Amino acid sequence: MKENIVENSGSNVAIPDLLIGSSSPHIRTEETVDGIMLDVIIALVPAMLGSIYFFGMEAAKVLILSIGAAVISEALIQKVFKKEVTIKDLSAVVTGILLAFNLPSGVAWYIPIFGSVFAIVIVKQLFGGIGHNFMNPALAGRAALVSSWPAAMTTFIAPRAIDATTAATPLALMESGGTLPSVMDMFMGNIPGSLGETSALLLLIGAAYLLYKGVIDLKIPVIYIGTTVAMLFVLGVEPGLLIYHVLGGGLILGAFFMATDYASVPVSSNGKIIFAVGAGLLTAIIRIKGGYPEGVSYSILLMNVATPVIERYTAPKLFGRVD
Repeated sequence: MKENIVENSGSNVAIPDLLIGSSSPHIRTEETVDGIMLDVIIALVPAMLGSIYFFGMEAAKVLILSIGAAVISEALIQKVFKKEVTIKDLSAVVTGILLAFNLPSGVAWYIPIFGSVFAIVIVKQLFGGIGHNFMNPALAGRAALVSSWPAAMTTFIAPRAIDATTAATPLALMESGGTLPSVMDMFMGNIPGSLGETSALLLLIGAAYLLYKGVIDLKIPVIYIGTTVAMLFVLGVEPGLLIYHVLGGGLILGAFFMATDYASVPVSSNGKIIFAVGAGLLTAIIRIKGGYPEGVSYSILLMNVATPVIERYTAPKLFGRVD
């Protein structure tokens, strides 16, 4: 143990470094924002490559437009506000990728641009920038796009289709009583859907990387997916169809990559549990009782809005405080 020599009442006294106080923070980490964001980007690469494999260059176009618009709009709005330009932290890149993952491959060029600008400028920067957004920017951008261009946002292209043939997603087929694809096709990603929600395998590979790096933990994803499955069963979904609800739609994407957003979910352990349970209940209710076959985006956004209330009632008591 290292020792410092300090003067005390005219004598030199050896005091261990561990006993010398310093200003907060006392817990330090080597993690940085850009390091965490880089890990998220790496985790999303398998699903990005998979989207291009299944949907071709249309998917690449959506990804490029969405990421480019997110980065450029962040730089421009920060210059307008006379703030430091922070695009090097890569958070805008992550927002652009996640927004693209929530879009069909055949959308018009202006849709990913509008969605990224809305996500960055309105939801992120107008509320103070990274760490201050009250909801997930990518999901908010998607919600704005669904409200503005509902037809385009619900028209999906069949994977690897030469002539851009449209097709119904598995969740839509369950709602209409159509013939469902095989579980293996759903697991691999050979199904119609948004760019990043089709391949459960590639998303889970990315999630495993984030777990290994310690960027996320399993609490929210496992409770979220588990609650969704349990509530679907309560609402009368046949046990054999539950796996289709897990693999279809954006449940895995939302649970591992959006419901774990640091800024818009509770920080306490109990708060995270409440958040995940609430999101799972809402997802199941919207899918079964609502007029829209998907429910992940709106469920997470609603729980994002509820986060301040959840934190108010689940925040741990301050040490030494007496109420």
